[in-house]
Amino acid sequence: MTVKISRRTALRRAAFVAVGAAVASQAISLPARAAASGPDPNEIREAVRKAQERNKRVLTGVPSKNGWEMEKVADGNGNIHTRPVPGLPFGIQVRMGDAETVLVHVLQRFHYEVDALRDGDVIGWRAPGTVRKGLAESNQASGTAVRIRPGSYPFGARGGFYPLEEQAIRDILADCEGVVRWSGDDRKPDESLFSVDVPPGDERLTRVAEKIRGWHFTPGSGSGVLVDPLQPQRRASARRLAARQV
Repeated sequence: MTVKISRRTALRRAAFVAVGAAVASQAISLPARAAASGPDPNEIREAVRKAQERNKRVLTGVPSKNGWEMEKVADGNGNIHTRPVPGLPFGIQVRMGDAETVLVHVLQRFHYEVDALRDGDVIGWRAPGTVRKGLAESNQASGTAVRIRPGSYPFGARGGFYPLEEQAIRDILADCEGVVRWSGDDRKPDESLFSVDVPPGDERLTRVAEKIRGWHFTPGSGSGVLVDPLQPQRRASARRLAARQV
C-alpha cells in the first residue's frame, strides 16, 4: 500500500487551520466595532508562521507502509502521544483517535488472553530514522503499529506462539475485522508486530473503532471479557480473515 503525501499540501492545510483559528479567536476577543473590520492580518500571518514551524518540527511528508504519515517526534504537538492502556501498567506512544482505539484493544486482549504484559514489553512509536521504510515496521513511525516483546519473537522467525495462543491472536484480529494486520503472516514474518492495515480516512477503521468504543458501555462485551476462540462461529470468522491476510 503506497500513499504519496505532498509536504506543500500538508503545510497549506496547517496554514488554513491556523487562519481559521486566528479568525475565530478574533471574532471572540475583539469588541464588536473592531470585529466588524476583520481580524488583524499581522496576527493571521503570525499564526500561519507558527503552524508552518510546527509542521517542520513534526511532519515528514513521507508515508509509512500503510499510508499514514510518519512523524519526527511523539508527545510534541503532533498526532502521536503517550496514551494509557486501561488495565495495563503502562502507556504507549500511538496515533490518537481511531488507530489508538483499535491498537489499545489489541493490547488489552493480548494481555488478558495470550500473555500478561508488563512495563517495557510494548513499543509503539519509533523515530523514522530507526525503521526500515519498505517494511511494516515503518508503521511504528506513523504511530499506527505496536511491537509486543520483539526480543521474544525475532524478525524472520515463525512459531513463537503456542497453537492456542495463535488461535487467540486470530480471534483478536477477527474482532478488528481486518483493519489490523499481524506481521506473523508477512512473507518475512515479524510476530511481534501489529499494524493498522488500512489507509487514512478509510471508513472501515472508523466503523471498527466505534464498535470497540461501544463495547466499553455494554456489559459482557469487549476486552477483559473471556471468550472461547474455539467456538465454531468465531473460529470460522478467524479462518476467513486469515485466508485474506496471509
